[in-house]
Amino acid sequence: MKLNLGVYLFDAFAIALGVSLLLTGCNHPSQDQAKAGGEDLPADGPVRYVKVTPQTLPETLDLAAKVQADPTKIVRIFPPASGRVLSIDVKPGDHVRRGQAVASLSSADVANAQSDYAKANIEAERATRTMERQKVLVDRGAVAEKDYLDARAQADEARAELARAKQRLDMLNVSPSTTTDRVTLVSPDSGVVLDVSAAPGEFSKSLESANPLITIADLNTVWIVGDVFEKDVAKVGRGKPATVTLQAYPGQQWSGRIDSLSGALDATTRSLKVRVVLPNRDRRFKPEMFGTIQVEAGAHPALVVPATAIVREGNATIVFVKSAGKPEQRTVTVGQTVDGNVEILTGLHARDEVAADGAELLKGGPPE
Repeated sequence: MKLNLGVYLFDAFAIALGVSLLLTGCNHPSQDQAKAGGEDLPADGPVRYVKVTPQTLPETLDLAAKVQADPTKIVRIFPPASGRVLSIDVKPGDHVRRGQAVASLSSADVANAQSDYAKANIEAERATRTMERQKVLVDRGAVAEKDYLDARAQADEARAELARAKQRLDMLNVSPSTTTDRVTLVSPDSGVVLDVSAAPGEFSKSLESANPLITIADLNTVWIVGDVFEKDVAKVGRGKPATVTLQAYPGQQWSGRIDSLSGALDATTRSLKVRVVLPNRDRRFKPEMFGTIQVEAGAHPALVVPATAIVREGNATIVFVKSAGKPEQRTVTVGQTVDGNVEILTGLHARDEVAADGAELLKGGPPE
């Protein structure tokens, strides 16, 4: 009988203990429940606040730009005579050497020039012989000196005509000793072929009215040409440091200086041309590539926050400011970004504390 009573007492104690533990669990929330109730996060929590401090930021101008070949190093090869194109021996992008044949054409002008040279040569020889004969005669007193002077003038004129005929053959790149209507065009300088405007079989007009058959440029140095608007002209000057970026090579930049500014504004765009000259030994820069010239244009005081403090919410830009120990959402207007910091134009004051790390966790307001 005592044994059964002990069992009953043990069971009653166990039940009472279980009820007590259950009630205790209901009256004391867990740590997670406490955080969800809006209490401050501990100092080592996921949100870190920093104070907004004034700093001096460099002012920069970003100028839309593109790569151009140096115009003084562009060679345009025109057909020296009208004729039919026989061959084009290069294509855009090819590198050519000085004196290299780049095209040929067949021209009746060549035959005419050779005929003119042959006639001029015969006439020059005849006039020279006449002058020499008259010189002998005048020395003997057989003729008047005037006859000799007339013969000498005719010889001089004949030799001048021969020189003009020879110059014409030289322009056609044809030797006086050859008999052909073929003209070979050669590159007068080394460079890269930028454009070819004709194809074999086409008829090309003479130098006076033609477009260039082939355009070649020395691209060892290139121009980066940008546009600065009238209101910003005073911020840009020759010799100022500039940084060039190109769309073709994201993440890369090249340092240079403003080499020159154009002498007049464009009447339509109200902008001025700005030039940076860059070396291009590896020929990475291709004419017409788009890019940006960034020019240092002074400095100004500004409030800045870490870029991690900026939160995008729809079309709004917001930060979270500590107010009475709790985060308060503020809409801000931002300026430039420099070295991971963002300029704040409106919405904050110096000494405000903003959430720098973990700001995204506060998006939408603190949980209830």
